[in-house]
Amino acid sequence: MLTVLVAAALALVLSLLGTPVFIRWLVRKGYGQFIRDDGPTTHKTKRGTPTMGGVVIVAATVLAYLGAHLATLDAPTASGLLVLLLMTGLGVVGFLDDYIKISKQRSLGLRSLPKLLGQIGVAVVFAVLALQFPNDRFRTPASTSISFIRDTGVDLAFAGALLGTVLFVVWALLMVAGASNGVNLTDGLDGLATGATTAVAGSYLLIGVWQSNQSCQSIATAGPNCYEVRDPRDLAVVAAALMGACFGFLWWNASPAKIFMGDTGSLALGGALAGLAILSRTELLLVLLGGLFVIITLSVVIQVGSYKLTGRRVFRMAPLQHHFELAGWAEVTIVIRFWIVAVLFAALGLGIFYAEWVVGTGL
Repeated sequence: MLTVLVAAALALVLSLLGTPVFIRWLVRKGYGQFIRDDGPTTHKTKRGTPTMGGVVIVAATVLAYLGAHLATLDAPTASGLLVLLLMTGLGVVGFLDDYIKISKQRSLGLRSLPKLLGQIGVAVVFAVLALQFPNDRFRTPASTSISFIRDTGVDLAFAGALLGTVLFVVWALLMVAGASNGVNLTDGLDGLATGATTAVAGSYLLIGVWQSNQSCQSIATAGPNCYEVRDPRDLAVVAAALMGACFGFLWWNASPAKIFMGDTGSLALGGALAGLAILSRTELLLVLLGGLFVIITLSVVIQVGSYKLTGRRVFRMAPLQHHFELAGWAEVTIVIRFWIVAVLFAALGLGIFYAEWVVGTGL
């Protein structure tokens, strides 16, 4: 538990103190946000605000994770390192996207195909490695079973190990793409995506600690509802570092934002959440824990689908937060109310997670 606390505290300090240093460096370089012309007019004042703040979040999370393990002499695990690999890899893809936007002074960064290929490449590497590295009890970081609160009876390896691996890679790719793009779409108002991610990361911190205390690998204390997760305590360390980094960044990202996370941050954060869900065997539970991201993503799907099918728009603008902006809501009001929604979804997901253990239904 000490490693978890040290990771959270260290990430908070690194992010809180490192962000203003990074802001000053970005200002000297002239790396400011380019605002799309078809966005809300109130966003025009944000033009030139330093971006790529996701670099700080990723760096603080990774350094805090490694620093906590060094401070407590607790060895890192395959699961923890894999989540960080996924987070950092997607962060690099987002960084390239942000850098092209800044250097060319346009709202479009990487072209769709290179960006998609980058996300696919990182997700595939993560998925393949997640099925490797069995521990002394033959448990790998991930399994080929689709999970909700734990592995279900739906095993993707129903027709052989090779096919199961391929199907798992596809499933993991869908999860990573969905989570990273969900956070990316949510990142449109000051502090919105950062605060919502903090709520989900905090949920995975609690889930990791609980799974560690109820692990099937603890022979002396394992109960009938124990969890078959390879490294639950270390996943809690990653979640704690992520939560601390987001909290520290939010100090500077809250309205009026002194810095934006950019695609560097949104893709990395989404990847981290997907990684935590896959390796904690709570893949479908992420839909509830990250309910705000799901709603905002659906608003875009509905808007695009309706316009292509009928020529009419359902919302004044998508994603959903911009609809409320154009309806006259103040930006701070939207952010706080959406934070409330995010926390409620996280609480609902945690409640179902705990209820399943109490009832013992094995969902």
